[in-house]
Amino acid sequence: MYVCSKVYFTAMAGNFKINNTLLPFSWIYERIVEFRNQLFDWGIIPSEEFPVPVISVGNLAVGGTGKTPHTEYLIRLLSKKYKVAVLSRGYKRKTKGFILADESASSLKIGDEPFQMYRKFPDIVVAVDANRKRGIKKLLNLPDNKRPEIILLDDAFQHRYVTPSLSILLTDSSRLFYEDRLLPAGRLREPAKNTSRANIVICTKCLESFKPIDYRIITKNMELYPYQQLYFTSYLYKSLLPVFPSMNSTKKESIERLQKGHYSFVLVTGFANPSGMIKYLEEYTSELHTLVYPDHHSFTGKDVAEITETFKGIQNHNKIIITSEKDAIRLMDTPAIPEEIKAALYYLPIEVVFNSDQENLFIQKIEKHVTDFTRNRILA
Repeated sequence: MYVCSKVYFTAMAGNFKINNTLLPFSWIYERIVEFRNQLFDWGIIPSEEFPVPVISVGNLAVGGTGKTPHTEYLIRLLSKKYKVAVLSRGYKRKTKGFILADESASSLKIGDEPFQMYRKFPDIVVAVDANRKRGIKKLLNLPDNKRPEIILLDDAFQHRYVTPSLSILLTDSSRLFYEDRLLPAGRLREPAKNTSRANIVICTKCLESFKPIDYRIITKNMELYPYQQLYFTSYLYKSLLPVFPSMNSTKKESIERLQKGHYSFVLVTGFANPSGMIKYLEEYTSELHTLVYPDHHSFTGKDVAEITETFKGIQNHNKIIITSEKDAIRLMDTPAIPEEIKAALYYLPIEVVFNSDQENLFIQKIEKHVTDFTRNRILA
């Protein structure tokens, strides 16, 4: 039995729509965006470069392409050899200006995604600032032991006040940029032709059912330039972890073991497109209840009551609540969650994996960029 209790979004798989009645407004929006880009291209609005590798991870569309997991992949790769900093705008945080994450950090203070990375990677520097140029300068003015050798810019493809040394553009395989339209008719923030600013394009969330012909069709339709490289990635779902470890002595839980125990799941999500997560969980249970909220949703007392009611309404004694890692960060800051719900609440971590034996090529590309950038700076 699959039960969809609440749906607030329109980007579910198989529900990819273009609102043709809004296309005239998209045309107006395009004129505005293109005029702004031309001001940068002509140098009327200056864009600044910096003396360290600045790697931007962004997209053309609004939300849901996997920026955070791909940024985390780069952190794992680069922090083995270099001092790495992540700079984000801190979307939906309750603060302003430049903030360096420390022991007092929370999702409310720096945003859910930066806080997630700060908790997972305590050895790197995480900062937020809507003004990325100012944020980078402040990072480069940190003491020697904290000053980054590489800066990762999260969601910065449209932030043209900074010229990244390498630009990575993500596009969701279920809503590829060349099939989409500009806001408000579609979900693109700027025209598809502006992929030309990217050095690397990654097609994310590829399905296991993809065949070689699918990859060839996508590659052809991308119409990338010779200087651009295209990669394909998927998600690897890891073992479940408790959102509130103090409430549950189990450090992690194998979803395969839960399947053998015939567990019922309640899925609670607040991100752009949870269709992949829903499909994954359907393989391990015959009873899945979903509570899907808007992207970056701040959970309220009313939401907690709804989650509690849904959970208690399940007759099966073997039941747990599952959420995403990003949602878990916000739920940690949500007051008045009943102890019973805390004890049953787990999150499902994900990691990026490259398809078609492309991982070594990607790693070589990133490492060569950092090495060449450093060598050229020394020569200069």
